[in-house]
Amino acid sequence: MLAAYFVLRADLVRRGIADKKSGEAETLIAAPCLAGFVGAKLYHLLESPAEFFANPVQLLLSPYGFAWFGGLLAGFGTFALVAWLLVKRATRASQHLSLLTIFDAGSPAAALGYGIGRIGCFLSGDGDYGIPTSLPWGMSFPNGLVPTIERVHPTPIYELIVACGIAWWLWRMGSLNSAAGRHLRPGQVFAAYLILTGLARFLVEFIRINPRSFLGMSNAQAAALVSMFIGLFLLWWSGRHYVKV
Repeated sequence: MLAAYFVLRADLVRRGIADKKSGEAETLIAAPCLAGFVGAKLYHLLESPAEFFANPVQLLLSPYGFAWFGGLLAGFGTFALVAWLLVKRATRASQHLSLLTIFDAGSPAAALGYGIGRIGCFLSGDGDYGIPTSLPWGMSFPNGLVPTIERVHPTPIYELIVACGIAWWLWRMGSLNSAAGRHLRPGQVFAAYLILTGLARFLVEFIRINPRSFLGMSNAQAAALVSMFIGLFLLWWSGRHYVKV
């Protein structure tokens, strides 16, 4: 959350959306993150409803078991609400601000925050690791929350590296708006975020231990496909039919 906050604050400043000391970045990070915790927990529990309803209290209060896409849905919904209120306030002050521009500003922050969050999954050995491997960097988690003595893919580290790369790329995309002769439509950085993070999650699921449920895919892979399709549609729409919202 702290990493995302500093990146978002810097992006809001460079885009001229909010002053460094305005407090807008704090609100745009704190409220979605709190909602994201709740959404991530509920999404994880409802992935296995029979198990949840068999022991709801213990699983609900358990310190582990958070699904990223649940956090994404709840966090994004809350972020959108806070951003919409910011746009309304700007409109009342006769300032022109697009909701999609705020989504663009939040994209590098979201990518980096997700990657750093994977460090916690790695350190706790909570089952986010991958299938067995003979590669030299394979690791075992004998004392993890979901222990294994086999050497497996350290997929949280893979995701950390990829997420940092995505965050860097999105930040560079955002800088095109101020480059001579180059301009991105509002929403295109956000579209790239949906596509790239969706693709990364879809691919890493092939070597993770998550159960398959939908057309041979894990729930996360199905959600990743939806993310990519929405991103592709937004990329097309923002380039051809953009209007301020």
